[in-house]
Amino acid sequence: MAVSSSLFPSDKLFLIAGPCQLEDDALNLRVAEALARLAEHVPGGVIFKASFDKANRSNVDGVRGPGLEAGLAALDRVRAATGLPILTDVHEASQCAVAAQVVDVLQIPAFLCRQTDLLLAAGATGKAVNVKKGQWMHPEGMTGAVRKVEAGAALAGRELGALAVTERGTFFGYGDLVVDMRAFARMRAACSVPVIFDATHSVQQPGKGQGGASGGAREFIPPLTYAAVAAGAQGLFLETHPHPEAAPSDGPNMIPLAELPALVQRAVDIWDRTTR
Repeated sequence: MAVSSSLFPSDKLFLIAGPCQLEDDALNLRVAEALARLAEHVPGGVIFKASFDKANRSNVDGVRGPGLEAGLAALDRVRAATGLPILTDVHEASQCAVAAQVVDVLQIPAFLCRQTDLLLAAGATGKAVNVKKGQWMHPEGMTGAVRKVEAGAALAGRELGALAVTERGTFFGYGDLVVDMRAFARMRAACSVPVIFDATHSVQQPGKGQGGASGGAREFIPPLTYAAVAAGAQGLFLETHPHPEAAPSDGPNMIPLAELPALVQRAVDIWDRTTR
């Protein structure tokens, strides 16, 4: 069983936030520095996230990011400048040990949450791991992913730093996701690890944007965030950007950076009121 960690505390609301994918240092640091200031108001702390590769873009010519080597170097510069813990996605088992040399948290994308070799390799690093629930899976189905990560750590003779699972909505027909608020209690009971709510990907509309790219309905991010905290989410995952309309990916479902502090502080207030 994963141990409790300051990265994923079960008794304090924590935040994972950042741009969808890494851009230039100026953008990465602008977002990270804003998050470092916001961390003073988040009792469970803030983790900076950004992807070095968006390996599941809708179109073959979609911008994917700087790649593994350049991306990890950029993430290391964010850590040096801000002191924030760092999270990034991994898509292949071979990436885990390399990424673990730089980042604090390895994240398993939702589409890959049943990939046994990837989950074992992530666990084997001993780093904290966040596994996103597949859009087709029921909450209790995530116990398999949790056990695979734990098994990877055990087989490598390591103590797993921390483990969490993330709810990011369930497919509803074609091109929409819905969030079942019962999922937070059900995953907490089944998996016995902290449960995070990915508010920004939950309002994604896969394939409904222009040119086949994903669309989104960011106006629903605040109400879903507040409802999830009240329903038992222990952490929040929020992608953010100073100008979402100019972001290379997921702009329609990212929250503008200027709007993030008010959203997070209200969520913290709801957490405080519902956990007393």
